[in-house]
Amino acid sequence: MKTLPREQTLGKSVGIWIRVSTEDQAQGESPEWHEARARHYAEAKGWSVKEVYHLEGVSGKSVSGHAECRRMLADVRSEHIQALIFSKLARLARNTKELLEFADIFRECNCDLVSLQESIDTSSPAGRLFYTMIAAMAQWEREETVERVKASVVIRAKLGSSLGGSAPFGYQWKDKKLVPQPQEAPVRKLMYELFLQHRRKKTVVRLLNEAGHRTRKGARFTSKTVTRLLQDPTAKGIHRANHTTRDAQNKKCLIKPADQWVMHKIEPIVTTEIWDQCNGIIESTYQNHRPPAKKTVYLFAGIAHCACGMKMYVPSNNPKYLCRKCHNKIPIEDLEGIFMEDLKRYSLAPDKVRAYLDKADKVMSEKVDLLQTQEHELEKTQQEIARTYKLYQEGQLDGSGFGRFYKPLEERRKQLEESLPKIQAEIALCKVNSLSTEEVVSAAQDLYQQWPTFEPEAKRAIVEAITERIDISKDEVVITLCYMPPSGNMAKRWRRGRDSNPR
Repeated sequence: MKTLPREQTLGKSVGIWIRVSTEDQAQGESPEWHEARARHYAEAKGWSVKEVYHLEGVSGKSVSGHAECRRMLADVRSEHIQALIFSKLARLARNTKELLEFADIFRECNCDLVSLQESIDTSSPAGRLFYTMIAAMAQWEREETVERVKASVVIRAKLGSSLGGSAPFGYQWKDKKLVPQPQEAPVRKLMYELFLQHRRKKTVVRLLNEAGHRTRKGARFTSKTVTRLLQDPTAKGIHRANHTTRDAQNKKCLIKPADQWVMHKIEPIVTTEIWDQCNGIIESTYQNHRPPAKKTVYLFAGIAHCACGMKMYVPSNNPKYLCRKCHNKIPIEDLEGIFMEDLKRYSLAPDKVRAYLDKADKVMSEKVDLLQTQEHELEKTQQEIARTYKLYQEGQLDGSGFGRFYKPLEERRKQLEESLPKIQAEIALCKVNSLSTEEVVSAAQDLYQQWPTFEPEAKRAIVEAITERIDISKDEVVITLCYMPPSGNMAKRWRRGRDSNPR
């Protein structure tokens, strides 16, 4: 069977596009006149008019959002019509960008454009040449747009303006500047604190989710999200602009060369020291290709240093702190006894106490911020639950739909309500600990007597809080405390004998 050329195909279903402005109607160009002209052309071609799209009085500046335009494009894509007839190109669209977009869609759907005034009929060879020209213009327009966007990105990056997209979690754009977001910043800071404490991303994820914290979109935190946020230097006050791009083909996020980055200083959420410690742990994990070490269970592990500079740890089934490099060692019980003797002899200087109390005040302030964030999130969750229940009562949600929305909200509400008392208790403890200098000194003097009653976790927390380092050589042990300098000018040194017992 011989196939007829496209221009000779009979019975083609077509649509008529009528867009006549109010000004044109005043000049005698009625919609009826345009429709009649188009119908006569279709009749002469042997085509069947299936649809008429009316946009009387609509401006040609932008028509893509109009309901009739959306209906027309849907008919083109579904092959309900195979051609669109209109009086002239300006009637289809005066916006060059929209005209090029329409041409692309019609070409992809093998649908013809017929402009009566310009004598363009893409069902004919001459008309198809017009399509080729339109495609070239569209390609040129796209390339020009890409170049303009690329040029503007660098300028906006250097000015510190937003390059599009949302701000990093914990921050918001305000007055064209990146500043901490009041509800998210405490959660971002908590991530670093939890990671320093547990050294495991999955543990941080579990604790965040169990406490009722969620991402900006309301989803649970994942290891991938927490890792990205921990490694993002924005938290320490360095924002990288013009840092990434997207591959044109697969839309994957790619890192640009470092010489194209634009760095800006912003208000930090955590200190540079905390950020460096967290990322040092992550980097060492990647380099060693193994998970981070388990949480320390010995009081001085990682704090005790050998004279050679190596840290000392307790090997399995060995009751001594050991240096793996030079095999220097000290019994666990001996080192704890020396530590307690030093605590008994030390007293607190007033200026160091003031620094300690200032640090405690800062911690309490951060806890208050976190509490406010939790309370805010709880209020939002309760409002979402109320809205979901209202939709269910009004019949807009069936039973299964109600359960799908209600269950995660109710779970989060319980998590938030359970975490609030913990934070409130921590704040109360901070207030109790915000005592006068004399009271702190008195408490320090009682520490020696109270030490045997503490649980191992509490002892470790005290050691981490007040101990800067412990240096152990063959002959002596020197303990340096953060907030407890030795009384007078003499440091307590423990001389080691051959029997490794303190004198």
